[in-house]
Amino acid sequence: MQAFHIRYRNTQGTLMRILNAASRRGLDLTSVQAGATEQDYHATLQMEVTSKQTGQLCREWYAIADVIDVRSTGLTREHGDQRSWASPHPPASAGVPAQSALA
Repeated sequence: MQAFHIRYRNTQGTLMRILNAASRRGLDLTSVQAGATEQDYHATLQMEVTSKQTGQLCREWYAIADVIDVRSTGLTREHGDQRSWASPHPPASAGVPAQSALA
């Protein structure tokens, strides 16, 4: 999961061009948040992308005249079943009695 943080000037259609870059590629937008910052506007988009798609999206967003900055951060999954894979597991033979292991 990647989160893209995009700063832009709020001119007509800028946010739609930003969103359109992801929707043209058929990417599911998990979360979209947009709002005003001190002087500019900020949009945060979360989606599953490959490294190739990340490069394509960043290039396309920088090509938009009113986009000021694009940053990308990786997110970790917070699902309970996903965390269990991160914990170390003992070897499969750890619970086997010594006598059956010799056989």
